[in-house]
This record gives sequence, structure tokens and C-alpha cells, in this order.
Amino acid sequence: MTRKHSLTDQIRKVIDTGDKSRYQIAKETGIDEATLSRFIHGKGGLSMEGLDAIGKYLGLHIVAEKPSKKKGK
Repeated sequence: MTRKHSLTDQIRKVIDTGDKSRYQIAKETGIDEATLSRFIHGKGGLSMEGLDAIGKYLGLHIVAEKPSKKKGK
């Protein structure tokens, strides 16, 4: 069974592996560099506005997975 990663873990991974530096992301989204750094290191969260800004800037989209049907239920 594969471990499901949280949405924030997935966003952190995209930021870490993307072609934009954290500095660039912070400057171009208006998110404070220290706030973004704490988020990346799991030491703090981002506001909904901050997450929206990162999602828009990086072209991210959420795709809902359909839950698998369990037999006998």
C-alpha cells in the first residue's frame, strides 16, 4: 500500500523540485521569505491566500481521486 502524502507535503515537494527558487517564489507571490522557509521545513503553515498565490504562480491544480469501492460494503 502506498502512503498518501498530505497536500502540504505535495506542495513542498513541487517547490523543492521545481525550477523556481524559493527566493523567486517568495518575491513574485508576495509571501514573506521567512514564512515560506518555515512552511518548507514544516515549522509553520501558510494562509489560504498564500497557498492560493503559490498554486496560481506554479500552475498547480487539485485533482480529487475517486475512493475505491470496497467489496462487501
